[in-house]
Amino acid sequence: MAHARPVAPPGGRFPVSMNTLVVGPAWVGDMVLAQPLVATLAAAGATVHMLAPPATAPVAERMPGVDAVHRLNVPHGRLGLAERRRVGRSLRAHRFEQAFVLPNTFKSALAPWFARVPRRTGWLGEHRYGVLNDARRLDPGRYPRLVERYAALAGGPCPTPELRADARSLALTRERLRLGDARPVVALCPGAAFGPAKRWPVGHFAEVAGACVQDGKAVWLFGSAEEQPLCDDIAARVPGAVGLAGRTDLVTAIDLLSAAACVVANDSGLMHVAAALGRPVIALFGSTSPDFTPPLGDRAVILREPQPCSPCFQRTCPLGHLRCLVDLPPARVLGEIAACMSY
Repeated sequence: MAHARPVAPPGGRFPVSMNTLVVGPAWVGDMVLAQPLVATLAAAGATVHMLAPPATAPVAERMPGVDAVHRLNVPHGRLGLAERRRVGRSLRAHRFEQAFVLPNTFKSALAPWFARVPRRTGWLGEHRYGVLNDARRLDPGRYPRLVERYAALAGGPCPTPELRADARSLALTRERLRLGDARPVVALCPGAAFGPAKRWPVGHFAEVAGACVQDGKAVWLFGSAEEQPLCDDIAARVPGAVGLAGRTDLVTAIDLLSAAACVVANDSGLMHVAAALGRPVIALFGSTSPDFTPPLGDRAVILREPQPCSPCFQRTCPLGHLRCLVDLPPARVLGEIAACMSY
């Protein structure tokens, strides 16, 4: 039967020899927010392995405190029982003593169960009794933010998420893509995987890009392969802006973002990546709220134009006007970019 108990003895210390598996989230931003949990475990002397889908494994590869990354090749939303069994059995050789299961789904707890990890820890989710044997009941009032909920599973503090870039990879990527290094870089991230209700209008991004290019700054446009048309549209409107969507994978995008003097992003995974790299971030919120998953760090600025209907948390604007983002003017963002550059 599931039960609640502290993860660590009084004082929060783990045995140095402890082998730990963390089952990571499927969303890039959520994976970034898992890093404080990893940091807490590593600081206590644990060896930390991360199990993650291909979409977020590159984040774990740039995460301080992670000793090894294992990939779970199951499409998002699929059960993939055979693959979870195969991966779980392959992990038995590591003799993990504890697994932290961060997603709240039943299927996410299957791999550590197949791996015979003796202690499987996580918040109660969809019918997880049995596959979790150290199930916790969440108090949302005590842990209002996702990053706190992850870190609380280890019974430790909640430091700011941190990612590290690879300087050699950055240099090689800049050379391959013919990106100069003489001008300060403004990184624009116009996409958001959840849907268009989280995306600041393309015309607004183009206006910011054009002003930055005219001011002598380099403008790099970041996004996934699916967001390439979005980035290419902005690049076509602004000669001199460089579209990188579809030309980089996530791990090289992480390295390139580390070179930015300022990052403008929707509420997205790349917003969290940039903040964890210590970059000044201008985060644009529309249909969602920064209360649950804000960009973390003392160099993040959140811009909003609240409406009576926001936040609605819908993928598309149910009223068809998207005023929460349309009414957020480019001039306001340009003012914040100027402030970033004046540091």
